[in-house]
Amino acid sequence: MQFEGIYTPVVTPYHDDFSLNQGALAATIEYLIDAGVHGIVVAGTTGEYYAQSMQERIDLMPVCKSLIAGRVPMIVGTGAMRTEDSIVYAEAAKATGADALLVATPPYAYPTAREIALHALAIDRAANMPVMLYNYPGRMSVNMDEETLDRLGRSPNFCAIKESSGDPNRLHMLARDYPHIQLSCGMDDQALEFFAWGARSWVCAGSNFAPKAHIALYQACAVEGDFAKGRAIMSAMLPLMRVLEQGGKFVQCIKYGLTLQGIDAGPPRRPLQPLNKDDKRQLGEVVKTMNTTIARITGVAQ
Repeated sequence: MQFEGIYTPVVTPYHDDFSLNQGALAATIEYLIDAGVHGIVVAGTTGEYYAQSMQERIDLMPVCKSLIAGRVPMIVGTGAMRTEDSIVYAEAAKATGADALLVATPPYAYPTAREIALHALAIDRAANMPVMLYNYPGRMSVNMDEETLDRLGRSPNFCAIKESSGDPNRLHMLARDYPHIQLSCGMDDQALEFFAWGARSWVCAGSNFAPKAHIALYQACAVEGDFAKGRAIMSAMLPLMRVLEQGGKFVQCIKYGLTLQGIDAGPPRRPLQPLNKDDKRQLGEVVKTMNTTIARITGVAQ
């Protein structure tokens, strides 16, 4: 499978009682597809998979599949602490008709390189479908290092990696030494660097509410090869990226960002709490300024 473009790890909208708001989910998916995103990731971190029961996650897959209706690829996250649970999610995703899996390192367990590889290979044997690996040591405490990647080379299904380490040396290593694994940006404030090193896709939570801005950067860098334009767009986006990453309010910001677009994504699940008024005001001002600036650069309303 070729990963090209902007892939949105879609939020899971909730009512005030934390039940699924299917109407808001449908509106979100329509908004994203209409804006031109290239794929949708279900059960990513931004979708709050970690706060959902196994049955909720499994039930959400066919709902999203029906709403997407084959218009863009659907990638399903298999993140879990136990390999056995990840296998259940992978098998359910395949049965639902997902196009690919997102396979992360199990959190908290602190597995070795060999153990990470065995975890991913067990999922691969069970599902036998395209996989985007997810390297996020900031949350998982360990890297998918060269030993892991070399062990996974025995299966062609491991065709991409979402790299979220924030380490430029990792980016260089992946681009240089593992050209057979498609490089996908997973560190938003390094998107320009990822595209410069040959990445063709970007898995970006901010595209939930600002899809056109993210598409504009991808278009400038990966499609047009115009990095002067890309730098101007990236410069306009950096204040938003700083707001999203500050204070541990990432999911809350993404959900409120959708509210600014007229879609009520509801509260985050506990223990997270919604943004306060000052945070909402700051996010709204940053998004407005970014959209105005990028529209001036591209000539396209955001």
